[in-house]
Amino acid sequence: MNFLAHLHLAHLANSSLSGNLLADFVRGNPDEHYAPEVVSGIHMHRRIDVLTDNLPEVKEARGWFRPETRRVAPITLDVMWDHFVSRHWEQISPSMPLSEFVGYAHAQVSVILPEAPPRFVNLNDYLWSERWLERYREMDFIQRVLNGMASRRPRLDALRDSWQDLDDHYSRLEEKFWQFYPRMMAQAEARTL
Repeated sequence: MNFLAHLHLAHLANSSLSGNLLADFVRGNPDEHYAPEVVSGIHMHRRIDVLTDNLPEVKEARGWFRPETRRVAPITLDVMWDHFVSRHWEQISPSMPLSEFVGYAHAQVSVILPEAPPRFVNLNDYLWSERWLERYREMDFIQRVLNGMASRRPRLDALRDSWQDLDDHYSRLEEKFWQFYPRMMAQAEARTL
């Protein structure tokens, strides 16, 4: 999962949105560095990542990538799941419009920015001002996200080409998303993630 899905699942689980968003920027044991609720969110994010990577639907989807892009398939799929969350937000969360959720999430995350790692603060400068979470619904923006990650990390250059795998298998990926994401939502609401 990427940013929007993690924030959404954290909201459903009444977990720390800050911790769930921060988790990719924290290495090792976070217990001594952050408030208990943020630590709990970091651990939830990590559990979701392990769970998602091991879902049969996600494993099958990774197999649809070409040999030259299969290595980056997990990253590409994380971004694509956010595309579907954003695109289908009205179905996924009919009681709160996406723009309202984004404002709510931004307010929650902003509280920890003064003590957050510089890379996380930098991400937040762009994430909210450029409306990434809402723009994930646009496949052109997904391509831009993948290209940006490839530019920042040359060893992930295959992310540029993985766009083609998403385009080739769009309908099948959307079908897989609907097979597993509602289950994850139910698990979040039951506090079992």
